[in-house]
Amino acid sequence: MAVISTSGLARTFSTRQGPVEAVRGIDLRVDPGEILGFLGPNGAGKTTTLRMLTTLLAPTGGAATVAGCDLVADPAGVRRAVGYVAQSGGVDPHVSVREELVTQGRLYRLTRAQAVARADELAADLGLDAVMDRRTAALSGGQRRRLDIAMGLAHRPAVLFLDEPTTGLDPASRAGLWDLVRRLRDEHGTTVFLTTHYLDEADALADRIVVVDRGVVAADGTPEALKQAHGGSAQATLQDTFLAITGRGPAPVDSTPVAV
Repeated sequence: MAVISTSGLARTFSTRQGPVEAVRGIDLRVDPGEILGFLGPNGAGKTTTLRMLTTLLAPTGGAATVAGCDLVADPAGVRRAVGYVAQSGGVDPHVSVREELVTQGRLYRLTRAQAVARADELAADLGLDAVMDRRTAALSGGQRRRLDIAMGLAHRPAVLFLDEPTTGLDPASRAGLWDLVRRLRDEHGTTVFLTTHYLDEADALADRIVVVDRGVVAADGTPEALKQAHGGSAQATLQDTFLAITGRGPAPVDSTPVAV
């Protein structure tokens, strides 16, 4: 059974200039333990879809289930089943890594003992042991992103949504996060829903890629299948394939490395 399933998922915004159809009907299926790369140009409906699937924005049309919970009828069930790591992060710079992780566990109604144990488990798994008592403001860029992901995993979600997880990181930190995403799938069976503007990242990580454009799904398949169908050969780059599908390039990203 699909862990994420949508049918005609849509969102229309009301503006002074009239209605704007940001998402015009997304049909999507994501299987358990799959890493899905969710790509699209600016304005394609990618972020709006992500916000709907994480219950941050109510759909105006269609239907969806996430981890067996109806998006509209049971948003609390969806929130219990998913972890969400936003591009900007959300840690308190004035507290320690340990405090952040324990507090996150308590917010998901773990007992204090359970939250402390889970914090230690996550620190060991994500390589944060040595910085547990360091204030989050003193962390490197790579360490902060690992902490963001650890907080998203505090309640052992079935689905982890990662929104531009490596933007601004240097190559070594990016490679470390790629390895982490693979381990989440391989060792824990976590389904990962990944948005990124780094096409090499999607090519390296995703089991399957969905390209959205103008509010609908424009292409869906493995990286190899999309290259063959739209790029002309299996040796085509994902960049060329993306351009062939959308006629537009991905949004520019800030490639300035963050010190580690």
